[in-house]
Amino acid sequence: MEYDTIIIGGGSAGSVLAARLTEDPNRRVLLLEAGGRDRHPLYHLPAGFAKMTKGIGSWGWHTTPQRHMKDMVIRYTQAKVIGGGSSINAQIYTRGNALDYDEWRQAGCTGWGYDDILPYFRKAEDNDTHANRYHGQGGPLGVSQPRAPLPICDAYFAAAAQLGIPRNLDMTGEVQDGVGFYQLTQKNYRRSSTATAYLRPAERRANLSVLTGAQVLRIVVDQGRATGVDLAGQGIVRAGEVILSAGAIGSPRLLQLSGIGPADHLRNLGLPVVLDQPGVGANLQDHVDLFVIAECTGPHTYDRFAKPHLSALAALQYLLTRKGPVASSLFETGGFWYADPNARSPDIQLHLGLGSGIEAGVAAMAQGGVTLNSAYLRPRSRGTVRLASADPLAAPLIDPNYWADPYDREMSIRGLKLARDIMRQDALKPFVLAERLPGPDVQTDEDYFNYACAHAKTDHHPAGTCRMGSDPAAVVDPQLRFNGIAGLRVVDASIMPSVVSSNTNAATIMIAEKAADMIRGQA
Repeated sequence: MEYDTIIIGGGSAGSVLAARLTEDPNRRVLLLEAGGRDRHPLYHLPAGFAKMTKGIGSWGWHTTPQRHMKDMVIRYTQAKVIGGGSSINAQIYTRGNALDYDEWRQAGCTGWGYDDILPYFRKAEDNDTHANRYHGQGGPLGVSQPRAPLPICDAYFAAAAQLGIPRNLDMTGEVQDGVGFYQLTQKNYRRSSTATAYLRPAERRANLSVLTGAQVLRIVVDQGRATGVDLAGQGIVRAGEVILSAGAIGSPRLLQLSGIGPADHLRNLGLPVVLDQPGVGANLQDHVDLFVIAECTGPHTYDRFAKPHLSALAALQYLLTRKGPVASSLFETGGFWYADPNARSPDIQLHLGLGSGIEAGVAAMAQGGVTLNSAYLRPRSRGTVRLASADPLAAPLIDPNYWADPYDREMSIRGLKLARDIMRQDALKPFVLAERLPGPDVQTDEDYFNYACAHAKTDHHPAGTCRMGSDPAAVVDPQLRFNGIAGLRVVDASIMPSVVSSNTNAATIMIAEKAADMIRGQA
């Protein structure tokens, strides 16, 4: 069967596209997802995030050795499940800063300034608290206030205030600066992924076909036009248009497997060159995360529920009341502040983790602890996504090239120092017994560097590898059409010219909402 549109990737962007495009009953859409269905209950329980970076619904990839960080290799969680990142993330709803998008427009991305994209954020939202210029209600995506904050969160706000950092009741509203509770992609006390919010209702439509466990081997290009995909076990499936929504790692990976990318790299792997496009897989940006972990004076966080009998009680509490640890994303508290006092907007993001050892590779405190993550938001370093071989099942070479620019290292360390300062304030002393990581021995910048090279992790925000722009080197134009190949678009975080100054999921959903209107000729 031929389709009007094939969407490769059923993640944060692909599920939105499938739902919006099939609102036209005359458009036949096939959505292909390499991962499986989100049937496991952990995908839907807010606290299920604690298991996600440890292997559930992930490809199991790692970075290449990071040469500016003593060749450390970092686990790189990328979703392999319907709903993509929205099914496995910490559900934090942030959009970046308005200036991020205005800079996109100034760089040649016409139609992508803040005033242009704000309506698409609002269109997506069903916000349980705000309805104003910045927020919408009635959209598919549940956006909610946290259901299970703890007293240590208020102490964190007070500690930040002691350093002059204000409280912010809406960090996706008019002003980003300050600390507060993040809103979460949740609805009715459950995760609101794009699979549940957009795709599930759309699957009733006769013009939408969804295939999971679908491994696309390559995009088929005939005489300069994308005409379909080569699907493992099924052969060639044809369509009038192909939309690639496999994410900032998956999209450049599949393009290169299809012979679209840097010609020398492809030839070295024995792949036929369909189009020499050096920008494919270049411009990789990501937020690297450094963290403080403190031991608590008592059971002030959710660590105590790691014990089997208390886990069972927490599950019962959630079933009966929809409250307690299972209702928490575990990182629903945080904020935005400055490493560089001259920065044009906040350049550090903080995430307060209501426990220790929440993510893979992060230490757990035997007596219970609290975590404060910090990430520098506008890295100058640029990395790559390349193929390790021509084997379509091989893991790609993911090189974020962290700290290639010394400025990124300096700002990241300043962010970690800020996190330490917050944790040491008097307001947190009733809750915090002592800092355990980095620990008292970390004092000099060299100490900080060594600590980072042993403990840094990704913030799971890759972007930029199929850069949008109006210049000849851009991979896609502002309509997200692939430069040099007709009938092909890329719609996901890979098109961001520069990564937004926050978590990336909400922005990726916005990109898909806007793309759907552009494809239908409504924008």
